Amino acid sequence: MKASKSISPFRLSSLLRIQKDPALALQLFQNPNPDSNPQPQKPFRYSLLSYDLIISKLGRAKMFDQLEQILHQMKQETRFAPPEIIFCNVMSYYGRARLADRALQVFDEMPSFRCQRTIKSFNSLLNALFKCGKFEKMKKVLEGIEDYGTPDACTYNILIKAFCGSEDLDNARKVFDEMRSNGLQPSDVTLGTLVHKLCSDSRVKEALELKEDWERVRGVLPNGFVYASLMKGLCGIGEMALAFGLKDEMVRKNIRLDAAVYSTLISALLKAGRRGEVPGLLKEMSEYGCEPNTVTYNAMIHGYCKEKDFEAAYRVLDEMVEKGCRPDAISYNVIIDALCKGGKWSEANLFFQDLPRRGCHPDVLSYRMLFSGLCDCGQFKEAAFVLDEMIFKGCAPHYARTHKLVEGLCQEGNMELVGTVLSSLEKANVLHGDTWRMVISTLCKEKPSDVSELIDTLAMQ
Repeated sequence: MKASKSISPFRLSSLLRIQKDPALALQLFQNPNPDSNPQPQKPFRYSLLSYDLIISKLGRAKMFDQLEQILHQMKQETRFAPPEIIFCNVMSYYGRARLADRALQVFDEMPSFRCQRTIKSFNSLLNALFKCGKFEKMKKVLEGIEDYGTPDACTYNILIKAFCGSEDLDNARKVFDEMRSNGLQPSDVTLGTLVHKLCSDSRVKEALELKEDWERVRGVLPNGFVYASLMKGLCGIGEMALAFGLKDEMVRKNIRLDAAVYSTLISALLKAGRRGEVPGLLKEMSEYGCEPNTVTYNAMIHGYCKEKDFEAAYRVLDEMVEKGCRPDAISYNVIIDALCKGGKWSEANLFFQDLPRRGCHPDVLSYRMLFSGLCDCGQFKEAAFVLDEMIFKGCAPHYARTHKLVEGLCQEGNMELVGTVLSSLEKANVLHGDTWRMVISTLCKEKPSDVSELIDTLAMQ
């Protein structure tokens, strides 16, 4: 019988590239020639590309134990030294998975792979630590930055994001100024990060000055994200005219308007009670070839619900489906919440029950909103049914609401249902001691004979 042709290192790389299943790719990498001649052969000569491909697949799939096995195997290679980019990628995978210590370990072990560390791998480590929220570790790592090179634009961008993420905007501005004084050009990402944070902190005037300085001194146009952040900030402080002025400025400067810009303005119009201007803005969107997305529609749904115009909100849902824009949980939760707060608990319950038919499965927030709404409306029996389904689906209710439910049932004298609810809460390990003491206290005052009966009921359940 003729033996099958052996897979070459080049062929292995090709097969790894097209294999989408990381587990099968790993199996192929570990045993590229399972049907070859059983006689002793030379070790398979893996190429650097094969290592790069399998590391990437395992990293994206978060198969980190297997990834480290491959790294250990690669360390034994004598034919080549792995390039720095491979370790940068590995640290990035660990950063996304919030595995800060593993990212640090990879960086520390790079010399044992005969790979020199430069500012590029240092930046990868810094960014991984930032994504893990390890700001103190970032500061410690920064103390040795001179060993790896001079900080570049990427280094400063990461630091600015880190300071903004840790609510230290003043230091973020200092880093931004230092970056420019060192002759490094901030990117749109840098500017966008600072502008967004300034606007979030209601320092919109500073954000506008920064944007204008960027254009005047650097001669560079801010991108759509910068404009969207500024418009949102301006709308938040009631400066609608300035926000629309920025939108017109984008048109004049031929900067592409996206759905985020229009969604911000539509939301602001509805909050300001200027509902009649929304259709014109939607028409303008269409003229510029910008289709409304889920965020746009959700802004409209939220605005109509604020006005208690639920029919308009339902029409928006129907329009989303007609235009191929799938509603998400937020689309439905906004309506459920508004119906409950408007006292329309029955309509909210029916709408909730209709969600599976609409292709949406309720999330934790959906359950909590309906449960809270039913409790607030005094519909404790209905709330108890929703609670039972919540617990079955693994959705933990808030203590304050379950306490209110039990208290309401006690006041109604429905002790049988109280026992069922307490049993469900106990099984889910969310029965608070205060709730139990409240039930016992109520029974002792009003129906002492029911105390032992309730305890017996709970014991049986």
